[in-house]
Amino acid sequence: MAPWLPVAGKLMSRWAHDVTPDAVLPEYPRPQLVRDAWLNLNGLWDYAITPDAAPPDAFEGQILVPFAVESALSGVGRTLAPGERLWYRRVFQAPEAWQGQRLLLHFGAVDWEAVVWLNGHEVGLHRGGYTPFTFDLTPYLAPDGDNELRVAVTDPTDAGRQERGKQVREPGMIYYSAVSGIWQTVWLEPAPQVYVRALRMTPDIDAETLTLAVDVAGDRTGVEVRAMAFDGEVPIAHGAAAVGQDLILRIAEPKLWQPGAPFLYNLDVTLHGKGRTLDRVHSYFGMRQFTLEKDARGAPRLCLNHAPVFQIGPLDQGYWPGGLYTAPTDAALRYDIEVAQQLGFNMIRKHVKVEPARWYYHCDRLGMIVWQDMPNGGANVSMPLTLYALYLNGNMSDEQYRRFGRDDPATRVQFRIELQEMVDALVNAPCIGVWTPFNEAWGQFDTCQIAAWLQDYDPTRLVDSASGWFDQGCGDIHSIHKYVGPAMPKVEAERALALSEYGGIGLRVEGHLWQQEKLFAYKKVKSSEALTVRYCTLIDKLRPLVEKGLSAAIYTEITDVEMEINGLLTYDRAVIKVDVERVAAANCSLWKSPGGL
Repeated sequence: MAPWLPVAGKLMSRWAHDVTPDAVLPEYPRPQLVRDAWLNLNGLWDYAITPDAAPPDAFEGQILVPFAVESALSGVGRTLAPGERLWYRRVFQAPEAWQGQRLLLHFGAVDWEAVVWLNGHEVGLHRGGYTPFTFDLTPYLAPDGDNELRVAVTDPTDAGRQERGKQVREPGMIYYSAVSGIWQTVWLEPAPQVYVRALRMTPDIDAETLTLAVDVAGDRTGVEVRAMAFDGEVPIAHGAAAVGQDLILRIAEPKLWQPGAPFLYNLDVTLHGKGRTLDRVHSYFGMRQFTLEKDARGAPRLCLNHAPVFQIGPLDQGYWPGGLYTAPTDAALRYDIEVAQQLGFNMIRKHVKVEPARWYYHCDRLGMIVWQDMPNGGANVSMPLTLYALYLNGNMSDEQYRRFGRDDPATRVQFRIELQEMVDALVNAPCIGVWTPFNEAWGQFDTCQIAAWLQDYDPTRLVDSASGWFDQGCGDIHSIHKYVGPAMPKVEAERALALSEYGGIGLRVEGHLWQQEKLFAYKKVKSSEALTVRYCTLIDKLRPLVEKGLSAAIYTEITDVEMEINGLLTYDRAVIKVDVERVAAANCSLWKSPGGL
């Protein structure tokens, strides 16, 4: 087989040159549930693509996991067609020290349907391209020697109705390259026969408590959960409870998490039974509270720790020129957040994509609020623009538009499954302040019912039920999109107001383009100075809207993405297009200055 090489001729970021097959994203992938022993399976796997469900007679070559098959860094660079099946094969040996324990196989994310076999035995199936899943390999494990792992993936991309964000097979304008297959870290982990499967941590700054719910796998008879919280390395709280009962830790005079001062506590959780420690995991948490409260003039405001904070940030699509959905390194993953902070933002809207757990860890550690979108689904994502024109001309009702692409009951059920999986995966991240189940009208259905479910399932966050178009009058936030803008919704008595997309001003930077022609922006300028001036002018226009009741503004966008050149950075992250100090001063004036919220 030919050695792995990135696909030639593609734009790359500087971090892509640090990618080598023997050290691909080597960092521990799950920072809020850490065990000391683990084995990273990122690296070279055998792959093949078959025209149907039949397994391959032979493998075609090697693919670098966890980069999608369409990406340059995968070494393949081929779009998976609807009806085709992408096969992976990897052989591993379980470390001898792990004998007698359960062996768990974790996938950060696989787009879209994944079936997994070990040593010829099917161990499980998962549908959903954005959420982690785990299979217990123990019953199928060879006691000695090699174990053959196979994964088969199907992904219809925009030919299907599944959640897929902005992926299309023929990219253009505001739609980007498809992502199929394994695109987050794959790893093995030993666990005892009785082990911590998941944590749910709920901080309450008013009661000065952390409520801890621990999901335990295995025989839980006589098992006790114990937890200890730390300020650095200093123990500050401890407690115990029977499995199945909430464990409440008293966090006296808590140090609060917030932008500029993102304090995080450390946490150890252990299981005890039969006179010994059965399992131990490490985690962290932040004491903070996102609420909707009225200001002195009676206007509903987004509050953090009971204080109104104007939330200003960029839209973030989470695409990379070499890896598409997958950042080439952990430093690259962190970089966009760091630049957003340098530019004076205190929030990022993660747009129709879910990132690896380490991205949220970096937001937690750096102090960046996150508005988290559920990825779009339903009908072909390029259709809503055409349908919107029909709607504006009076040829389509609100009901027809909203339900377009969700007529299949199975699609609606799958949406709800993936939404809950997303919340379960991210619920402990202190940084997340808002859930957005629907972007605009793409696949929107039962909006108020879903918003109410989200508010009940996770009362610690706020809900923007439909970002942009076709507001249904529910949720905690009424948000609109206005290009170039700015603008705001009419003042309401019970919901906060947000401009959840505006801007979109494009600057072409030669030598840093995905392609030379058919570049898209909502409005274009010709120089960095012009872009800086235009951006700061938009901030000046936002200021009176904030005074009238606007609680948040989200600028499109942090980076260029493929043919879209709206970014404050180029797609390869090599050039920050604006004057950092001037943009930072403008942004901070809305939330840091004495005159800000």
